[in-house]
Amino acid sequence: QVQLVESGGGLVQPGGSLRLSCAASESIFRLYVMGWYRQAPGKQRELVATITSGGSTKYADSVKGRFTISRDNAKNTVYLQMNGLKPEDTALYYCNAGILGINHWGKGTLVTVSS
Repeated sequence: QVQLVESGGGLVQPGGSLRLSCAASESIFRLYVMGWYRQAPGKQRELVATITSGGSTKYADSVKGRFTISRDNAKNTVYLQMNGLKPEDTALYYCNAGILGINHWGKGTLVTVSS
């Protein structure tokens, strides 16, 4: 099954930007629905954004207008461009790949927005 590796997290000031990447090992990556989730300390994991094999996107209300999810099927990679970051965006961000009811997860990359 697909293996996922996230990167791009780090420490940033409020209002700053980061670009997260998720590299997949699977050759049929283009068929997967990809998503980004996040989990803050003491809270449940929540959906941030998804993108279908055809490029259709959906976003959580809290990130609309600030975050952009995209994918490059030729590189088996999905991205999350994060602009206008807020302290409440601080969390461990996970990459997800789903197909036929099966979900695969990366180990996460930490995003910390200081204030």
